[in-house]
Amino acid sequence: MKLIIIFGPQAVGKMTVGQELEKITDLKLFHNHMTIDLVSPYFSYSTSEGKRLVGLFREEIFRAVAQSELPGLIFTFVWAFDVEQDHAYIRHLTDMFVSQGAEVCYVELEANVAERLERNKSSNRLLHKPTKRDIAWSEGELLHSMRKYRLNSEPGEVKHEHYLRIDNTNQSAEQSAQRIRQHFNL
Repeated sequence: MKLIIIFGPQAVGKMTVGQELEKITDLKLFHNHMTIDLVSPYFSYSTSEGKRLVGLFREEIFRAVAQSELPGLIFTFVWAFDVEQDHAYIRHLTDMFVSQGAEVCYVELEANVAERLERNKSSNRLLHKPTKRDIAWSEGELLHSMRKYRLNSEPGEVKHEHYLRIDNTNQSAEQSAQRIRQHFNL
């Protein structure tokens, strides 16, 4: 089994690359908004109750998949490198899958801000992420999070055996997915 964690800032293309990777592998995509948008009609993800419920759903899905006979999972995540809680979360997730014999691969995506602002309005993103459909709010959140957090790693910061960093500013999701498949022999 393999767990592929695709991380990077908002609108960098994590879900779209994950969708393409799902098409060319036996892995299933679990993008971060699948749980956020499930809970959001009741509790905003910005609230403690929203975060708690999203965390519970994710934990149960991860545990079930890690213990299953599935070939693996693709998960997307916005990792704030200056927040220890995010590092702890990735360690916990990695340990959960490794303890069940899985190989965990990290894929970091980066793209320039202009490209991310364009992707923020893409029809695929809006189709699959209802909470992003208020473009003005979503764009403001994207810009605010860039000022508040460091959403890409520093060179050499991610010390993981199975790690790939892709600048996908000028690369299609299909090209990025092919690079991931080849790099990790999926």
